Amino acid sequence: MKLTSLRSFLFSCLFTSLLFCSGCQSVPITGRSQMILMSPQQEMQLGFSSFEQMKKETPISKDANANALVQRVGRRIAAVADLPGAQWEFVVFESPQANAFCLPGGKVGIYKGILPITKDEAGLATVIGHEVAHAVARHGAERVSEGMLLETGGKLLGSTVQSQDPRTQALIMAAYGFGSQVGRTLPHSRSQESEADRIGLIYMARAGYQPDAAVDFWRRFAAYGQQNGAGNTPWFLSTHPLSETRIQQIQGWLPEARLQFRAQ
Repeated sequence: MKLTSLRSFLFSCLFTSLLFCSGCQSVPITGRSQMILMSPQQEMQLGFSSFEQMKKETPISKDANANALVQRVGRRIAAVADLPGAQWEFVVFESPQANAFCLPGGKVGIYKGILPITKDEAGLATVIGHEVAHAVARHGAERVSEGMLLETGGKLLGSTVQSQDPRTQALIMAAYGFGSQVGRTLPHSRSQESEADRIGLIYMARAGYQPDAAVDFWRRFAAYGQQNGAGNTPWFLSTHPLSETRIQQIQGWLPEARLQFRAQ
């Protein structure tokens, strides 16, 4: 690579890094600074429209017991969550997936396949607390903003290597893409998951659920994953922390969460 191209490449990396480091708000509970390039209103509107679309495309469970359980636990978590302007809605989807989500604005979806793993109210509170924490921390908007910044960095880099031969250009852009993914996007995704674990632990404790139950849930979830072939992805290519790491982190946060426990 020529010296001028190397300088341009380093400038592109520095430009993107500076944008990432210039946080404009803080995440509740953890206090982490973050850069978000869309308003809460824009984010919520996206969440509302996406949830409505999902309800049209995915069957909603008619299981009265499952719905009552999710409503009961969900409302308790919602009552302690730091999400101003939320329009809370809890829906059980008739799907074997062992998963759940919370879209911006308080739209919570629980796939029925996760209920045998949650096992009880405290286990479900672990899941809902974690998903609500993602919405509270605005992780979705943060990922969108991150993608915009990486795209900007890529365009800037591309414009600086136009004088190179096509093969060199391709190598440089491929290196930028791979480096961005492995060096920034995936580590940030794992850190967001850990942050949601920590915030969710606080929410379940405030809602009256013993936070120690989170460790039991994640152990059951890890066992389920092993039985179903999960965990084969190398850790540095994973969007989530390793199960062992996740459980160790949660155990470390338990003293903080226990102080927030409010029996109901």
